[in-house]
Amino acid sequence: MAVHIRLRRMGTKKRPFYRIVAADSRRARDGRFLELLGTYNPIEQPATITIKEERMTKWLDEGALPSDTVGSLLTQIGFTEKYHKASAGADVSEIVVKGTIAERKKKTRKIKKAALAAANAVEAEAQAKAAAEKADAEKAKAEAEKAKAEKAKAEAEKAEAEKAKAEETKPENDKTEQAE
Repeated sequence: MAVHIRLRRMGTKKRPFYRIVAADSRRARDGRFLELLGTYNPIEQPATITIKEERMTKWLDEGALPSDTVGSLLTQIGFTEKYHKASAGADVSEIVVKGTIAERKKKTRKIKKAALAAANAVEAEAQAKAAAEKADAEKAKAEAEKAKAEKAKAEAEKAEAEKAKAEETKPENDKTEQAE
């Protein structure tokens, strides 16, 4: 018989309350179970979890598999860490299993806020970089226009100088033609 540690729904409509039970995997969710191992109340703020640590350890040692949800809850209250360290033979007297999930939610909120702040910083940096690139492009465009204007001015001066030179040489040519 495969034993699973899972949630058994209790409570009323829209007010769930769960019992953590060891049950045969072939039984219905709310059907017959082997042993009551704890409770989970998601309605309370913060959500509360109570477990019988010795009985939970016994069932896990015998090969019972926790469901994904129960595994997540046990991890959040710190039981999984304590169980694995105890199985390895380490001292677990300092590890305390919490009865609420509030600490975990606070950490999650802090992580989300940090991620949001990081995303905002990256976005602000990208906007600053775009503004700097735009300013550089405008500066390059202004320099190109200035160079173009200087080139045009230089060409105009060169043309004027050639015109003046041509005018100076014309009268001499006219005089030489008249002399002949």
